[in-house]
Amino acid sequence: MDRARRPRSVLAVLTAALLAVPGVTALSSAARAADADVATNGGFESGLTGWTCTAGTTVGSPVHSGAAALQATPAGSDNAQCGQTVTVQPNAQYTLSGYVRGSYVYLGASGTGTTDVSAWTQSAPDWQRLSTTFRTGAATTRVTIYTHGWYGTGAYQADDITLVGPGGSGTGQPPAAPAGLRTTSVTSSSVGLSWSAVTGATSYAVYRDGVKTQTVTGTSATVSGLTASTAYGFQVTAANDAGESAKSTAVTATTSAGTGGGGSGGLPAHALVGYLHASFANGAGYTRLADVPDSWDVIDLAFGEPTSVTSGDIRFNRCPVTECPNAESDADFKAAVKAKQAAGKKVLISIGGQNGQVQLTTTAARDAFVSSVSNIIDTYGLDGLDIDFEGHSLSLNANDTDFRNPTTPVIVNLISALKTLKAKYGSKFVLTMAPETFFVQNGYQYYGTGKWGGQDPRCGAYLPVIHALRDDLTLLHVQDYNSGPIMGLDNQYHSMGGADFHIAMTDMLLTGFPVAGDQNNVFPPLRPDQVAIGMPASTNAGNGYVSPSEVTKALDCLTKRTNCGSYATHGTWPALRGLMTWSVNWDRYANWEFQKNFDAYFG
Repeated sequence: MDRARRPRSVLAVLTAALLAVPGVTALSSAARAADADVATNGGFESGLTGWTCTAGTTVGSPVHSGAAALQATPAGSDNAQCGQTVTVQPNAQYTLSGYVRGSYVYLGASGTGTTDVSAWTQSAPDWQRLSTTFRTGAATTRVTIYTHGWYGTGAYQADDITLVGPGGSGTGQPPAAPAGLRTTSVTSSSVGLSWSAVTGATSYAVYRDGVKTQTVTGTSATVSGLTASTAYGFQVTAANDAGESAKSTAVTATTSAGTGGGGSGGLPAHALVGYLHASFANGAGYTRLADVPDSWDVIDLAFGEPTSVTSGDIRFNRCPVTECPNAESDADFKAAVKAKQAAGKKVLISIGGQNGQVQLTTTAARDAFVSSVSNIIDTYGLDGLDIDFEGHSLSLNANDTDFRNPTTPVIVNLISALKTLKAKYGSKFVLTMAPETFFVQNGYQYYGTGKWGGQDPRCGAYLPVIHALRDDLTLLHVQDYNSGPIMGLDNQYHSMGGADFHIAMTDMLLTGFPVAGDQNNVFPPLRPDQVAIGMPASTNAGNGYVSPSEVTKALDCLTKRTNCGSYATHGTWPALRGLMTWSVNWDRYANWEFQKNFDAYFG
């Protein structure tokens, strides 16, 4: 949290006969009959089925033919590559072609066993055909075809991609789409599915709301990690060595009502969370804990900070009277804590903020963290803690690529410390987190240093912590402010300043998303009662302030699916917990505008 402001911060059908080329011997009729387009879904009529993309989606316009085309946007160190692996025959000749639009667009093939090839265009304001040929090696049975753009050159489109040559050995073509998809069981957090077997299929992929969630070899699956009282759409595809089928007909299932789950902390159905400047003064002025209005359900005392970055020793020093002349005594402060708790409120110590860099690099630092945080909680009789690690507190090592199984010490030790504290204080212990969007939603595009290195190792670094503690986490309220543009699940960038940003960012948490574009590595959704939306209380509090009317639009869209803008959510979540703001002090400075809007909405 910024003491001065707020918490910071990618078919066409082959012509019936090949054009005659002078000097080239004509193909025999047998050879022509053996040639086929072995690419899957090259016209993108079945969405991205068969393709793996780092930053791609399908669009209805512009298209070269049919109803859809690929559109992908390079960003940062990502060139927005979309590719598929195709079964081919050894020692065979293939022609790769397709149509593209945009600047610096590439079409190529890798893993040929001979010379990998590509074709590209520097500028294609309208559809331009790219084509290249290659011969497979003596032992080559699979080749990857791809298209990509170039860094920082904007979106590109591709359509009608074909790979013409002898069909691969084995099945020769992808299987048919599965039939008979149905639900077999529904709970508050899971849906069981089954479908009919498909001839020639060796595996099946399950899609939830268009996102691949798992691959199985049988004809049934259970999709877990779902949100209670939420409708989901499911489809299944069949696959073999030749590729993946089109998606099945969709079925919809609504999960049953949940009980709230562990770590709910005894909060009301809709809660207002605010940070109270308890250890420093700024332009917002000091607000005594006893003077915080009853509308605030969770009060985060800002901040507990370490004696040094790597010590793990956290201290909470209340604002001295020389800096905050109206600060209450320790006795009055502790009495105010008890009074708030008697009124059903939760008072937490928030660790970190802008100045409080915390790196638990060793087990000794971990243990010091547990001990010192426990001391703060016990001294003031608090209900739990809030983790507001910013800056360089959390960063992933280069070889740490799986958010489900982290290996970086600062991540592993933090998880261990928080689990220890939760176990020590029990089920009533309130645990909240306030990461910035860079550490959470930006993980949809990038995670750590990336497959090829060079990315910011902090990107997505909160994901393993949130995931490991999802059963213990009371609230996640990501700071939707002081943020750069973030790509949403619609593969479009969203920027601060209106309801759309909050809707897109919150939808990602409640829907889940593939980490770094990997459809086999999906961050599961959180329960809606675990999620609050983080906003600045006023224009003085931080960049990204939105007016009360925009706050209302965001809440309407997420809880009622009304009043939505351009972003289409993947569900409706009436149990969304509420709002968080930086800060109580800045809201008081702005005549309690944020609090009044919350009270008016949730009544």
